[in-house]
Amino acid sequence: MSSVQAETIGKEVSKGLEKSGHEVIRVSRSSGDFNADIQDKSSLEKLFKSVGNFDAVANAAGDVKFGPLENSTDQDFEFSFGSKLMGQINIVRTALPFINDNGSFTLISGILTDEPIAGGIIGTTVNGAVEGFVKASSYELPRNIRINCISPTVLAEAVDYHPFFPGFIPVEAWKVAKAYEKSIAGVFNGRIIKV
Repeated sequence: MSSVQAETIGKEVSKGLEKSGHEVIRVSRSSGDFNADIQDKSSLEKLFKSVGNFDAVANAAGDVKFGPLENSTDQDFEFSFGSKLMGQINIVRTALPFINDNGSFTLISGILTDEPIAGGIIGTTVNGAVEGFVKASSYELPRNIRINCISPTVLAEAVDYHPFFPGFIPVEAWKVAKAYEKSIAGVFNGRIIKV
């Protein structure tokens, strides 16, 4: 997931949830109502203490390095696992004391889990781990808290990425945002929602 795709999805999710009557608190590394870095647990702890109690977390953040396997370094893997996997795990673990009973977490993976592309081995690996975390933790979250994962394909708005996804049918960000709404307002748990 690139920061461009994450930002585009985040804006559409916020807009869609507000249109449905939800109060939305925007969080990013450098803009929004609050700032936090998902790779920094102390930053997340400060965020959730500042926000107080809430009903849902919808995350679209998490960066991954791309490139051929033979050129991928330990640092590329560590960065990607630290950002997209551990970052999202940190969100869930850090938010647990603050999320209300019957609350909901929505994380993000991506189409590379099921349909790898050239240079996307790290993305495929990380996405699979995120989905595994969501499925397994859905059985252990307390207080009827639910967790789901959105798995979008390349965004229609991310035209610069289309050449890396030959033959893929791009999806508009508003459709991805509807999947987040389905996860937050629905009743299912431990699901991977493909868009």
